Amino acid sequence: MLKCPDIPSIAAFRDSVYSVVAAIPRGKVMSYGQISDLVDAPGHARLVGHVLSGAPAIYPCHRVVNSVGRTVPGWPEQRQLLEKEGVGFKSNGHVDMKRFRWDPTQLPDIFM
Repeated sequence: MLKCPDIPSIAAFRDSVYSVVAAIPRGKVMSYGQISDLVDAPGHARLVGHVLSGAPAIYPCHRVVNSVGRTVPGWPEQRQLLEKEGVGFKSNGHVDMKRFRWDPTQLPDIFM
């Protein structure tokens, strides 16, 4: 079992991460760090990635990229899935985070 001293319950953390990922709208992305901040675990972006690596297929994990918009290495389908949803990429192969990053804090009471 994965342990992290400043996260009291990994199960609760996982469920919170899944909840955020499930809410990401089609055609938008979030970063691992953004998600860790939303679930009150700032600084735990890698743990978010670890949790998502074992997520059931019902969650749109393809909508999560790193902070500069880089997709998961070795998962070319991620880009294909994002492009099908209309997510644009810059010439360096990264998601255009200025245009496609989702900020749920701009919506009333969604994760506050």
